[in-house]
Amino acid sequence: MRHGKKVNHLSRQTGHRKSMLANMACSLIEHKRINTTVAKAKALKQFIEPLITKSKEDTTHNRRIVFAYLRNKYGVTELFREVAAKVGDRPGGYTRIIKMGNRLGDNADMAMIELVDFNELYNGGKKEEKKGRTRRAKKTTETPAAPKAPVAAAPVVEEVAPIVEEVVETPAAEVVETPAVEETPVAEVETPEVVEEAPAVAEVEETPADEAPETPEAPATEEDKKDEEA
Repeated sequence: MRHGKKVNHLSRQTGHRKSMLANMACSLIEHKRINTTVAKAKALKQFIEPLITKSKEDTTHNRRIVFAYLRNKYGVTELFREVAAKVGDRPGGYTRIIKMGNRLGDNADMAMIELVDFNELYNGGKKEEKKGRTRRAKKTTETPAAPKAPVAAAPVVEEVAPIVEEVVETPAAEVVETPAVEETPVAEVETPEVVEEAPAVAEVEETPADEAPETPEAPATEEDKKDEEA
């Protein structure tokens, strides 16, 4: 009779049982599924699901509580990082037990326990359906906005055309002003007049000619001396 027997002792003492469940929980967190007996799988389900609920709120207090049960810092880190991110939206039922038949040696009932959110075969179809619905909703919102764009663009093109005609007229005014630039070579023609003024320098050189007649006055002085002597 099992009066008041709420916990399956699994034929082990308290310390041995807690250590075994902690090791199995760390293996389940690391590999996402493990094979064991049905009795151990049910005990592990009761042991690990409260810890996964604690991992949804990442605080120092919750990490210390989980570490007291798992006794493995690497298991605690992976639980709060990877598992909590996948399980955040699920209100409960984080694990699944699938019976695998009897073991050959002792004919014990075997089962596989896994984390529900990490099974891609069962959850793959649900994710695709959600994506399909969101894509259809986006297409319906985008279709009415398409015909409005060309209507607003048509008048803008008509306003640009007359602006181009005004720009063509502006170069005509510039062409008329170009002959005024041709008058500048007249200043260059005046430069030869400056060259003709150069002979004025030759006239300055004639000034020594005035001094040359003074030299013949020397014989004149000698005649004067002869006249004086006479």
